[in-house]
Amino acid sequence: MAAPMNTCKHLIRTLTRIRKPKPINVCFIRKYKTGELKKFYKNASIVQNQGWFEVNLDQRKLRTPTGNLFQVPSEPLALAIATEWNSQKETIKRQAMHLTTLSNTVLDNPMQRSRGDIVRGVLHFLETDTILYRSTEPQEFLELQKQEWDPVLKWFRSSYQVELDSTTSLMPPEIPENTEEVITRKVNSLNDWALVGFQYGVENLKSIILMLAITDKRLTVEKAVQLARLETLYQTKIWGNVQWHHDVDIYQLQSRVAAAALFVHWCSNDMATTHKTTYSNQT
Repeated sequence: MAAPMNTCKHLIRTLTRIRKPKPINVCFIRKYKTGELKKFYKNASIVQNQGWFEVNLDQRKLRTPTGNLFQVPSEPLALAIATEWNSQKETIKRQAMHLTTLSNTVLDNPMQRSRGDIVRGVLHFLETDTILYRSTEPQEFLELQKQEWDPVLKWFRSSYQVELDSTTSLMPPEIPENTEEVITRKVNSLNDWALVGFQYGVENLKSIILMLAITDKRLTVEKAVQLARLETLYQTKIWGNVQWHHDVDIYQLQSRVAAAALFVHWCSNDMATTHKTTYSNQT
């Protein structure tokens, strides 16, 4: 198991720094609170059980905030989550454990949303997509938008055989019926687990087009984040950069989007065992 764990640590380097754990003996906790929690375990490991992959903290089974057994549908995802837990030092920084949080969301469905609710939420970003809205002033920024965003929009139209135009108006662009149907089918092709990860990436980028470009391997996470923050990057070029503040923002966004992309990949139908979820049971 050591070799796969080392590979997994390399894959999620953008998510967290790997630290040697410090053992602290504290009883196992089921419900999470905001902020940091003192570390109470020595080692996180995984075990397969009836097609699922569980995470153990020492000899205790990890559970979700509502007490459900924590189990995920693919081994690579389980290894990555175990790495998140093994990466914690004196305290557990749960706000940075994005893969664990995404899995908890699928398993607990705290907002009691149906699959249709999630799909509709994702599709809403089609008419509010970041790269569709263009500023006409200053001229230099308009040209930068064309230079950086137009190739992605062109790829999107060609790859999905759809029509979608940018706009300089505050009003949402018109979405052709065929375009909406094609993207709806694409989003619906994701299983329940991958769908939650995809939604997380779209919400952070504020762009369904950029997230599709990542999952289709057209863009790297770093490039997609750069394109999503194009206006901010332009403003800092003109007015200057508060280095620590903007750098932290960028790295945190990259971390969240990288987690979303990995979650989608590791939960896709060809990587994961198919299981029913609470989303499937919602009407």
